[in-house]
Amino acid sequence: MMLRTMASRVLDDNDRDEVLALLDADPVSNVFVASRVRAVGLSPARLGGQMWGFGPRGGLISLCYAGANLVPVNAGAEAVHAFAERARKQGRRCSSIVGPSDAVEPLWERLEPFWGAARAIRWAQPVMEATEPSPVPADPLVRRVRPEEFEILLPACVAMFTEEVGVSPEIGDGGALYRSRVAELIRIGRSYARIDEGRVVFKAEIGAVTPQACQIQGVWVHPELRGRGHAVAGMASVLKHALDCFAPVVSLYVNDYNAPARAAYRRAGFREVGTFMSVLF
Repeated sequence: MMLRTMASRVLDDNDRDEVLALLDADPVSNVFVASRVRAVGLSPARLGGQMWGFGPRGGLISLCYAGANLVPVNAGAEAVHAFAERARKQGRRCSSIVGPSDAVEPLWERLEPFWGAARAIRWAQPVMEATEPSPVPADPLVRRVRPEEFEILLPACVAMFTEEVGVSPEIGDGGALYRSRVAELIRIGRSYARIDEGRVVFKAEIGAVTPQACQIQGVWVHPELRGRGHAVAGMASVLKHALDCFAPVVSLYVNDYNAPARAAYRRAGFREVGTFMSVLF
């Protein structure tokens, strides 16, 4: 039997308080979307996409950020159906679907017949968090990257992205958008690295920040230096900086098959609290 439900609607700045209340109910899972809304509001021109809502004004139940990524928030079966219908009619504009696995999987099941095969699917990505400094010593050489070190850091960022996502961020626009994002994170003090004699040993960024939580991304260790403890000590350092400077909860998500990374994060003080899924195009 076909599921019948109400339609989704495009939200605007009049919905901001209600949207943030819904996002703040699960600050770790929703840190990416919440950080975007807090920074620029809900106007599509500033948001870089649309925010879809499910439920009437004053009774909002679920959200879906539809920009470079498609990100469902607190989406049960009826909301997933409504968001899938809108996404199907609009056509694919995103480079990925990402979010809690219990929403992303049924959303993708509805969209795959219309959007075609994905380039890659990460079926299970443990979400991890930490609320206290690491139990292991932090690497004292991990620090904020300086603007003049951009060209040193960039190749490490490109290598991390390519290794993680499977395509280079320099495809398409020659890397202009990606370079801009790397430079912006350096400028606002959310890019961290250990750089020894011009070589990046370890790096990570704090990609999303709200008053309740922040999210570490882009963790990378130089391939020639892996297995020497740089990831654990580096993450301990970034965790300390994040707790001191940004938010009381620090999170990340990682592919389930990346056993070395999961072990390093656990040693650094992170614990698994949920599961994401990503569909990559």
